[in-house]
Amino acid sequence: MSRLIVNADDFGLTAGVNRAIMELHRGGVLTSATLMSCAPATEQAIEMVQSAPAMVVGCHVVLVDGTPALKPAEIPTLVDAQTGRFQPKLNTFLQKLLAGRIKESEIEAEASAQIARLQSHGLRLSHVDTHKHTHMLPGVLRPLLRAAKGAGIQAIRNPFEPAWSLRATPGLQLMRRFEVMLMRRYEAEFLRLVAEAGLVTTNGAIGVLATGTLDAGTIAALLKNMPEGTFELVSHPGYNDAALAQANTRLLASREAERNSLQKIKQFPAIELISYADLLPLTE
Repeated sequence: MSRLIVNADDFGLTAGVNRAIMELHRGGVLTSATLMSCAPATEQAIEMVQSAPAMVVGCHVVLVDGTPALKPAEIPTLVDAQTGRFQPKLNTFLQKLLAGRIKESEIEAEASAQIARLQSHGLRLSHVDTHKHTHMLPGVLRPLLRAAKGAGIQAIRNPFEPAWSLRATPGLQLMRRFEVMLMRRYEAEFLRLVAEAGLVTTNGAIGVLATGTLDAGTIAALLKNMPEGTFELVSHPGYNDAALAQANTRLLASREAERNSLQKIKQFPAIELISYADLLPLTE
């Protein structure tokens, strides 16, 4: 059986992103979303979830290009000393992490604070993932797993794109393909650490390679080639409005394209649409 979680990242980023996510949820296309805890439109997103009982949400933990939940003095290796915000560039974060200049204890504390901020509003979080997939790396994954377990969360995104999905994704530059394939060297350790922590995950994430170019043709190609198993389609729908233009994201016009293209999923009724809540019964 082929099962698919259709997840929207960046819930809470802007009102236009929130609007697109809720429209797709009500339209029966989107089964899940991950919510930023400290984004400009987080409060609106929380209100939307509270008025939509069937909406399944997780925490989109942000460690790059965003505002922390904790005070900068509590997480000095994670933030820019001048701005008090996270490092604006992923490469800078990765360089510091791989050089051992970011403390895992600070990542755990910050992830725990972001999760707790959402749970304090009564939200029942189904899973965790990270902005820009930083938990691909063991130095982020280990503290994130501890934070998730401490908060009673039982599922986490598998951010690695399977080989079949990479082959099925049309076009794109060779360098982008090489980068995504290179990161798969961490997959075996990811699966081991998740299993040891007792969390569940999927067989992989599809659409990661196509981030920024995910259109109807790409979705059709991915779903036509999807084998048996449980996968997550990672998406970033939204409305390309003035607020999005100010949000410091490279995903602008592509969010409109994704919002429209996700309707293509309805043409594949043999694929069972599920949410992270269906992977494992959540405890009361």
